[in-house]
Amino acid sequence: MARRGLTHQGTLVLDSEGFSKLLGDDEAVVAFIAEARARGMEVVICALTIIEAVHARTNKARLNWALSGLRAVPVGDEEAKAASALLMAAGLHGHKYAIDAAVAGAALRQLRPVVMLTSDVDDMAKLCGDQVRLVAV
Repeated sequence: MARRGLTHQGTLVLDSEGFSKLLGDDEAVVAFIAEARARGMEVVICALTIIEAVHARTNKARLNWALSGLRAVPVGDEEAKAASALLMAAGLHGHKYAIDAAVAGAALRQLRPVVMLTSDVDDMAKLCGDQVRLVAV
């Protein structure tokens, strides 16, 4: 979500680890997100990231607060087909990469420039190519 008075200056995408660190109030991730928002970037997650990152010990109030400030990108039939195509193009397959492919597909559909906070730079680089700037968390 862009702040008032600022034009949309791209998109910050959080993968599961980025979102988990936001939920855990990780100082570096919170600061990165604050800086992105100050620059007019929208902060998004793939809807599947919620499934991957949330667990029994997740603080529900913190989860609701975090989600209220993000846009969750839905994954429907067309998005699933596009994620599958990304997997094939990268020579990857299986459940290990399925959510990563959906996250990569969501990132590739966002307004550029796109930056992704990820713990999996190698696989995301295979899926996103040079179209998304990857930042390790």
